[in-house]
Amino acid sequence: MERIAAANKITVMLQTSVRKALAAQAKAEGMDMGHFMQKLAENHILETAPAGDPLAAQIGARRGVVDYVIALARTMEAEGAFDENFILNVMKRAHADADFAKMYAAAVTEPGKTKSSGRAGVALNQQIGRLIKRAVGARSKRDGAGKILRGQVKDEVITSYTLLEKAAA
Repeated sequence: MERIAAANKITVMLQTSVRKALAAQAKAEGMDMGHFMQKLAENHILETAPAGDPLAAQIGARRGVVDYVIALARTMEAEGAFDENFILNVMKRAHADADFAKMYAAAVTEPGKTKSSGRAGVALNQQIGRLIKRAVGARSKRDGAGKILRGQVKDEVITSYTLLEKAAA
């Protein structure tokens, strides 16, 4: 029973017209359907949670992290800082900001706990990587066989990341 309660994936059957409307809204906001549906569920929690609710605070911190990183990625791209290690470089620059680092820590700390959760950090970092890639119109770099290339580092906020490239113009 505990295993079922810990599951994060759900399936929802929607009327075709509802699904199409949600898909159009998600696309208009630059999100995939899964991220958009998650945001809808989180909005409900934020709107109904009592003041000081730890889960609502974590959701707010996570959203702040995502918004900050997307804006930073766009700024860095405009500065000409795009390279294959762009995801790592954005995360390093973001974490150099003490306010961001504090917000990130709140985003990856499970509600009601004092220590960050490795699982929460991994999930957030994966989401951030996808959003950085999308924010600057990049794609995953691949080897000759079509396999996505990844970078690995030590002693950084992320330990692995997808190498990026821009589509040929």
